[in-house]
Amino acid sequence: MKVFLVLWIMPIILLGSWYGLSYYDINFGYRILSRELHDLVFTIYGNILGIPPETIPPLVLKAVIVDSCLVIGFIVIKRRRKQIWAALRRLFGATGEGDAGRDAASASDADYQRMS
Repeated sequence: MKVFLVLWIMPIILLGSWYGLSYYDINFGYRILSRELHDLVFTIYGNILGIPPETIPPLVLKAVIVDSCLVIGFIVIKRRRKQIWAALRRLFGATGEGDAGRDAASASDADYQRMS
């Protein structure tokens, strides 16, 4: 799970760092972080996709948000799997014990009624 999270978050951090630094032209002497290359990259992507270059960053942000929700959902399902199955069984009325479990429960109820 840790490897999965690292492989998920590293590209997001790299992309976000590059975008933020190049958008504000904080390049530290590296051409890859310049605003000129930033505009060129989005112009190329815009031409490839056939959309205006200024619409690409919001689309990427939406994709990152959706992916983050999916990853968080996977983590919740993995950690709470037993609780989720128990809640589903209660919701649909299945006990998972079969008919033998119901017979045993009714027998114990009958014993309790004889004692009172």
